[in-house]
Amino acid sequence: MKKSVLPGICITIISGLLLPSCSVKNLPAVKPVGQMAFSAAVPSEYRIRPGDQLVIKFFYNPGLDEQVIVRPDGRISLQLAHEIMTTGLTPAQLTEKLTKIYSPLLHKAEITVMVSAFGGQEVFVDGEVNKPGMLSLASPMSVLQSLSQAGGIKDTAERRQILIVRRDFLPGNRPFVLSVNIDKVLDGTGTNQDIYLLPDDIVYVPKSRIADVNMWVDQYLRKNIPINVEAGGYYNFNRHTQ
Repeated sequence: MKKSVLPGICITIISGLLLPSCSVKNLPAVKPVGQMAFSAAVPSEYRIRPGDQLVIKFFYNPGLDEQVIVRPDGRISLQLAHEIMTTGLTPAQLTEKLTKIYSPLLHKAEITVMVSAFGGQEVFVDGEVNKPGMLSLASPMSVLQSLSQAGGIKDTAERRQILIVRRDFLPGNRPFVLSVNIDKVLDGTGTNQDIYLLPDDIVYVPKSRIADVNMWVDQYLRKNIPINVEAGGYYNFNRHTQ
């Protein structure tokens, strides 16, 4: 085994084959969906997100009624109560939170919270798909449905490890990554992996190792070194490694 000496390229040469040996650091750990507490079920309760428009009504104190938009930091500001974190809460949980805040201030603190408009209901599909970009999440959408709307995956895709980047919208707002084997979804052996997406999810379809190898050959051998293709100088890795 030896390493390529070409600058900026991490390639391992093993028995005549070129395999990428670079690794990406400082990314969240990737976990298969089966190891996570997720299923193909539609989320049962809506949780408030930045950009949502909230209607907050005080039954016995209508002068305090508010219609507010959740700020990008997840907070809202109300009369008598400032800087309230709302993101990640259900409307019922926010109602309970506001009732506790206003109970010492009002004789009857009966409050209701309604989401009148939803903000940021999109997912993003990128990588080895035919039409990468943003998709509207107007109705529940699974991973397989998002790939279909993105024009399907390319032949160069790594079908066994499609990545879902998701944020928890809790304090810290740290992302985590799920891995979906779409082949198992399609053959029926892993339909539970076809989870429903949440707003702001990123579906990333990586390139397969074989595709990376042929791209490297194309970029650094055929384009920079004179090779007589007709004489058999170009090695078809797809044909010999599949």
